[in-house]
Amino acid sequence: MTDLIPAWIDGELVPVEKLRVHREGLRHKAVSVFVNAGGETLIQKRAAAKYHTPGLWANACCTHPHWRETPDACARRRLREELGLSTDAPFVHRGQVTYRADVGQGLTEHESVEIYTVDLPRKVTPHPDPAEVGDTRWMGWDALEREIAARPDAFTPWLRIYLADHRALVT
Repeated sequence: MTDLIPAWIDGELVPVEKLRVHREGLRHKAVSVFVNAGGETLIQKRAAAKYHTPGLWANACCTHPHWRETPDACARRRLREELGLSTDAPFVHRGQVTYRADVGQGLTEHESVEIYTVDLPRKVTPHPDPAEVGDTRWMGWDALEREIAARPDAFTPWLRIYLADHRALVT
């Protein structure tokens, strides 16, 4: 299956095949969701079969919208697909972050990311798709920052960037 995602080529937003976007480091649209409850955030370990950053810890959900899909619809869809979580809690748009990071194997994430938070009244147990997610856990923000500082290579570049430069958007 070919995934077409919104990317900029020569200043114009066009549908581009996802792997091409990452091989060429094209700036493209993305969505990140932080699921929070009781002072903790849900993180996921990316499945071992993912084509980039396999086995690394990331925030609850990170993805690319389909061509012509709204960021809000994308956030809700992927939270359900990746973690088996559907909620009536509001998805709060917290802003946009643009970053560029080497993700290994000659691939680059150059994303304009719409950041969403979902604040739940209590921690829930996700039911992840094993093709997407290898594990999940809830962590307090300070403990997460300490673990990233101690073992940065265990975490995705974007999660490290979000916490180092944009923590106020995600908490």
